[in-house]
Amino acid sequence: MNETGIMITPEYVSTMAAYNQWINARVYAAARKLPAEELAAQRKAFFGSIIGTLNHIVVADTVWLKRFAMHPSAFISLDPIRTLDKPAALNQVLFPDFDDLSDRRTLIDGVIVRWSSELTAADLCHVYSYSRMSGGVARKSLHALLVHFFNHQTHHRGQVTTLLSQAGVDTGVTDVLALFPDVEG
Repeated sequence: MNETGIMITPEYVSTMAAYNQWINARVYAAARKLPAEELAAQRKAFFGSIIGTLNHIVVADTVWLKRFAMHPSAFISLDPIRTLDKPAALNQVLFPDFDDLSDRRTLIDGVIVRWSSELTAADLCHVYSYSRMSGGVARKSLHALLVHFFNHQTHHRGQVTTLLSQAGVDTGVTDVLALFPDVEG
């Protein structure tokens, strides 16, 4: 935490948004190499299949972004999210068709990147009261929620890259470090 008690900065959010967009493009390009039956095959993962896990990430991102759209700053970049229906469950398969899922992922990633460029340090201090999908109410600051938001994506993408690897598809480098150039020394 810095001296204001904020765990992250707007620059961190922008970096993570760029990473999220970059790695999702890589994961989806890798997944596109598999036929629909392979994407939907039950693989004993928490969300069953590759497409089930990718849908879960889209569902969770949609839920969080709809919450973030309630921020008093009324970020215009979140307008496309405001029009989306709220998913009913975290395991909901919104898009059984991979192309439709990919289109939604691209939309969401673009929104996240644009939104990250609007955030200020003051915005990160906002405290949200929200209803959990499982019930109950929570109160957390935006900076803490964004740490979870990006960590959640990374966690489940890791599961997807494992499932893809088991299906014989290599995603390639997935480390966020790949976005940072070497420093001359």
